[in-house]
Amino acid sequence: MMRIRGNVAIDLGTVNTLIWVAGRGVVLDEPSTIAINSANGAIVAIGSAAESLAEKEPREINVIHPLRDGVIADLEATAEMLHGFLHKAGSPGRLRARALVCVPSGATWVERRSVAAALEARRRYAVELIDEPVAAAAGAGLDLSAGEGGFIVDVGGGTAEVAAVAGWRVVRAESLRMAGTAMDEAIVNAARSGLGLILSQRAARQLKEELGLTGGQDGWAEAVGLDAARRTPRIEKVPGDLVAAALEPVVAAIGRTVQDVLSDIPAGLAEDVVRGKVRLTGGGALLPGLASRIEELAEIGAIVAEDPLRCVVRGAALMLDTHRSAGLAGVPA
Repeated sequence: MMRIRGNVAIDLGTVNTLIWVAGRGVVLDEPSTIAINSANGAIVAIGSAAESLAEKEPREINVIHPLRDGVIADLEATAEMLHGFLHKAGSPGRLRARALVCVPSGATWVERRSVAAALEARRRYAVELIDEPVAAAAGAGLDLSAGEGGFIVDVGGGTAEVAAVAGWRVVRAESLRMAGTAMDEAIVNAARSGLGLILSQRAARQLKEELGLTGGQDGWAEAVGLDAARRTPRIEKVPGDLVAAALEPVVAAIGRTVQDVLSDIPAGLAEDVVRGKVRLTGGGALLPGLASRIEELAEIGAIVAEDPLRCVVRGAALMLDTHRSAGLAGVPA
């Protein structure tokens, strides 16, 4: 089917933003970060360049993460960031080109409208919104066009989207505003209280990815932070069990949410869910040991989708590519 040149699909996440452009595929995958000169308001950097300045506190540079819990917290900064990303992605923003943007299933009308406003502020797009779990399901390989249903746990930075889907629609869903970023913060707190070590969010994220719930290959990982008492740099071997214990409350909350949504699905969807298993998507799906922990908590099979970081944007692109969003999946903003 012919693609309309200039159409874009956007996974606007708390931690990362991904952009797909018709005819070119995924052309951008960068941190949802913008750095602004506090003295004159000029944009210093966006994406990876801005993230490299985070927590380093350069003078007169304000590093902003404009999304919180999966929704926009700073509309102006988000609009500027998106404009920069789309320019970098080479998307022309032609009149009547369509933009399909993924939003948390639990986002309010105001939060959804702010997403459209951020995109429309500097670009000419016909903006449509799609619930993240539906896009994730399509990107994870479910044939929604054929009526196939399934169960998705999309663990991003700001939210964990737990949903049963069928026919390009959410059947049952809960949006838990506790996910990857909450895990990072839990590790920061545990390192300070248990080891007297002050970690950056970046260092905590690296520990999460390396050790996860399993403790890693060696049972520990090296991290660099500040000694809480002396305020001097310090290298520490962080035990895997400290990280696992810090992560457990967030993982348990996700597991309980999976149980709650599973207990409410229609009987007709049960077979699809059991056969297809719980499919984990998003960056959090790569947390070592998460799939087996979800299986244990929810008593149902769980698998990590292929290339889980790109499932949402891949599914949104599929909707645009097949024109499904025009009357079925996308909702005009």
